[in-house]
Amino acid sequence: MTDSDLIPAQSRPQSGSRLQLAVVLPTLNERKNLRKLVARLDEALVGIGWEAIFVDDNSPDGTGDEARAINQEDPRIRVIQRIGRRGLASAAIEGMCATAAPIVAVMDADHQHDPKLLPGMLAAIESGEYDLAYASRFAEGASTEEWGRPDRVKASGFANAIARKVTGVDLSDPMSGYFMLRAATLRADAENLSGVGFKILLDILATVDTPLRVKEFPLNFAARAEGESKLDRTVVFEFLVGLYDKWLGHIIPTRFALFGTVGALGVPVQLAVLWFMLRVVMGERFVYGHWSGGEINFIVADVMAVLASMTFNFVLNNWLTYADKRLSGVWPLLRGWFQFALACSLGMLTNVGVAAALKRMHVNDIIAALVGILLASVWNFALSNKFVWGKYGN
Repeated sequence: MTDSDLIPAQSRPQSGSRLQLAVVLPTLNERKNLRKLVARLDEALVGIGWEAIFVDDNSPDGTGDEARAINQEDPRIRVIQRIGRRGLASAAIEGMCATAAPIVAVMDADHQHDPKLLPGMLAAIESGEYDLAYASRFAEGASTEEWGRPDRVKASGFANAIARKVTGVDLSDPMSGYFMLRAATLRADAENLSGVGFKILLDILATVDTPLRVKEFPLNFAARAEGESKLDRTVVFEFLVGLYDKWLGHIIPTRFALFGTVGALGVPVQLAVLWFMLRVVMGERFVYGHWSGGEINFIVADVMAVLASMTFNFVLNNWLTYADKRLSGVWPLLRGWFQFALACSLGMLTNVGVAAALKRMHVNDIIAALVGILLASVWNFALSNKFVWGKYGN
């Protein structure tokens, strides 16, 4: 049997058939999973007009090309290949807004979600009795035994408990990534959704003004088939980011808040290096709020401290603040660091210059350094956002 045999020719939609359901599948390096998954969808959705939209974050394994190849055999298969942006939630939102189907479902492409639940979920929505149907890993009759990851089961249970407490959403698995609702419901609030490292189901439930009538389906959560997980070590951080964006993002933009948080974490790094340079390298003493050496020693030490802090901030911003645009590989990282340093150079000059000026005014050295950091932060964010991780970056 060839790969193309997995997609029965007789099951392809006839012209004029009514499109009832769009299945949105965010992907990252899922090429080997696609054909088998399409075959499983075809088997599960017999008699239903459906399409599958793979939203691919520019996977280097050729996932987008594979989806396009399948489209040549089955026009129900579509692909949105995203360039320069990543993220499970934002991919789901884009996919759900890109279909004419009246009802949309979101599920993983890694075979952990059973397509056989889709007809029942669709029937629940089409009945008019429910606004949203979702598959729960923790409902009565569900199972995570095949998953084989008791550590992740505990982590998911903990995240669900936090989600219920913070949002008031009373579901057994509000962090589920397998759900279905009417497309019009999604589009009505699409612009208010976070889309920033946030479980999209929980985001929807926390965003809509009118509480949705929810139907729960127990899910036997399976192990991954092929590829890599779209979740990494930042998942807990991204969950907290999503909560912040939902409730405080309209006050202080989330990206700036993250950048500022990383900058705040860089403060003790800068102060520690400043202390090390003055105390250990230059052998000075700290007496009555001042170091015993002169202004030149302080400036040299502060420059080294700023460079160390800047490098620390670049690494952490690349890993967390710009996780959806993360630079990887030796050359992109080196180039990104250079661009970051260049973008922040005026900020560094402001930082060091203000600190030196305050030093000459006999201001406490620690306060002088902190004021320099504060005045440089806004400038650093503006240029870094555009030239390092933005339109003119990598």
